[in-house]
Amino acid sequence: MTLYIDITAAMHQYAGIARYAANLARALVYHHGHEHPFGLFHLRNRDTRPLSGLEDVPSRTVLSGYKPWRMAVWLGQRLGIGFDRLLPDAALFHGTEHLLMPLHNVPTVLTVHDLVYHLFPAYHRSLNYWYLNTAMPLYVRRADAVITISESSKRDLMRYYETPEEKITVVHEAASSRFRPASAQAVAETKASYRLPDKYVLALGTIEPRKNLNRLVDAVLLLRQKDPELSLVIVGRAGWLCQDFFQHLEKLDDPRAVLLSGYVPDADLPAVITGATAYVLASFYEGFGLPILEAMACGTPVACSNTSSMPELGGDAARYFDPHDFQDMVAAISAVLEDADLREEMCQRGFEQAARFSWKRTARETLAVYERVLAK
Repeated sequence: MTLYIDITAAMHQYAGIARYAANLARALVYHHGHEHPFGLFHLRNRDTRPLSGLEDVPSRTVLSGYKPWRMAVWLGQRLGIGFDRLLPDAALFHGTEHLLMPLHNVPTVLTVHDLVYHLFPAYHRSLNYWYLNTAMPLYVRRADAVITISESSKRDLMRYYETPEEKITVVHEAASSRFRPASAQAVAETKASYRLPDKYVLALGTIEPRKNLNRLVDAVLLLRQKDPELSLVIVGRAGWLCQDFFQHLEKLDDPRAVLLSGYVPDADLPAVITGATAYVLASFYEGFGLPILEAMACGTPVACSNTSSMPELGGDAARYFDPHDFQDMVAAISAVLEDADLREEMCQRGFEQAARFSWKRTARETLAVYERVLAK
């Protein structure tokens, strides 16, 4: 009997949930594939290709678009229609995104990354907000066990969904092993390839209101008055409700103050991160905030918000600020940029902090959840 992991997000997205699904599947197969038979589940279309490192893992697929599938899953859960025939040999199914296939005779585990849709409804499209707030409480109740990726998300589940604490297990993510300091040559070549400035503050992630990028842009503009060589580089795709951000950029007098690289392949990210003077995560809320660990693993000092999961990840290696307080943000970033000794200290602490998290550990702790569910 097979332990199935849903990797649909990794097959069709580029955001944090996609990284989670892909890295978890690889780690489980690599570290525990000799002990347990793993299988992959995902939606497919004509362009679907196997994930690197998982080409030989057996897969079950469904030919469907994401939105129709999402509605089918919700209706199946609401109407009590089991989808067991899609996974006839399943011993367990793990939903790795905010979606749980209805299965009558197969135990299920659900990863809940965050409740940002519940906490910040204004930052979601109305239809997506309606779906998640309607469906997620049901999925959480139906799952035999819930994994969250931070203590912050666990607290939110207990507070807003009244999920029993014993049903929830916190299993942290980690930076991929590819994230380590890049060579000076690689940094120079990458800067030339993407036309990056010599000195920049870096932001990573999908462009959306929750990321608080308007305030970060203004903070860097103020810092440029002292240091005109400083720029803000934003790496990430445009997400939902981002029109206000782009309108904000159109008002800038200096087009070199903020540079948008769009999506950058994972192979180039370590050099982009290593080349930054500092990495800044200004979000109002993060379920995990994986780029904090990725930046630390590359030796780049981190300044980030003091809310939700971010202090949990950054520990004593990051410099924190109130994301709602412009002056506090400016002061924190300025402190990092202006003190070379502090940056070196943060770099060394960052290496130690990032090393506390690993995908091997994530796989081991996730498998322990599977085994507890199967033992019931």
